Amino acid sequence: MKVYNFEDDSQNTTPTLDEQYMREALKLAKRAFEEDEIPIGAIIVSNGKIIGKGYNLTERLNDVTAHAEMQAFTAAANFLGGKYLRDCTLYVTVEPCVMCAGASYWTQISKIVYGAKDEKRGYSSINEKIIHPKTIIQPGVLENECAELMMSFFRNKR
Repeated sequence: MKVYNFEDDSQNTTPTLDEQYMREALKLAKRAFEEDEIPIGAIIVSNGKIIGKGYNLTERLNDVTAHAEMQAFTAAANFLGGKYLRDCTLYVTVEPCVMCAGASYWTQISKIVYGAKDEKRGYSSINEKIIHPKTIIQPGVLENECAELMMSFFRNKR
C-alpha cells in the first residue's frame, strides 16, 4: 500500500461548511489513491445533504469519462430524479477538467467548490467560459491538502 503525507489545513478550530464538505470529498480522493486511481474525490450537496458522491474510476472501469465529478453528477441526478442540479454545490478536490466543466454546465449546478488548481488540464487554463454563467466558483478550499495528495500520488508513480 502506498503511503502519503499531507499538511493539515485545519489551522483554525472551527472549519467552515465548505471545509467540512471538502473533507468528505478528500475521503473519496484518498479511497481513489488507495485503489491506485488518480486521487480526486467529489460530492454534491443539496439542502445540507450529500446527494451524490464519486471518485476517479478510470482505471477500474477502463473508461476515460469515469471522473469523480461525472460519478457524482450521475448519483445526484438519480437521487433528485432529474438531470438539473440547480441549488446544488459540487465539492471536488481538484479543479474540474474541460469535460467535467462542460458536464457541470449542462447540469446547471449552482456552485462549484474546488481544492487544488490544475494548471495543465483544469478548465480555467483552457476555457473559463465553459462553466455555466450562473455557476459560482469557489477555488482553493483545503488547497494544500488536495494538492499534496495529488503530488504524492504522482511521486509514487515515478
